[in-house]
Amino acid sequence: MLCLGLFVFSLDTLSYQELQRRSSWKHASQALVGARNATQYLGPGDDIITLNGTVVPEFAGIPASLTVLRLMADQGAAWVLVEGTGTIYGAFVITELQETKTLFYVDGEPRRIEFTLTLQRVDQDAQETVEQLMADSMGDLGALLQDAAGNIGLSLGVGARVA
Repeated sequence: MLCLGLFVFSLDTLSYQELQRRSSWKHASQALVGARNATQYLGPGDDIITLNGTVVPEFAGIPASLTVLRLMADQGAAWVLVEGTGTIYGAFVITELQETKTLFYVDGEPRRIEFTLTLQRVDQDAQETVEQLMADSMGDLGALLQDAAGNIGLSLGVGARVA
């Protein structure tokens, strides 16, 4: 489904039923006399992803997965968000986690937990994220894979060798 850092969203951990993405772009505005405002594009704004889902421990999901996400948020680190299809969304921080527990057992344990996870993108572009993923997260393996990809490209006559 989706990976945030090393946390994998799945039926066994947490499954989301809805992914919402809200992207914005910044434009500065200057008032003009007798005319419409003049605007200037300043660049990309916020990129926010919201995941909504439900944990029903009897059938799917582990409530402790929400604790893992809270611990990740407490670190304040940016985590690479990758879809199961291979799409790299970028580096995101966890800005909010809401949970609603319902349908309780006699001992107070919930039978159903609905959650909303809000993520905000903090990197500048996808290329930066890929380079960081290759360099930091994968370490030497990433360097080896990158070098192998370059060598394959050279053998196919694509690109130039960089020392």
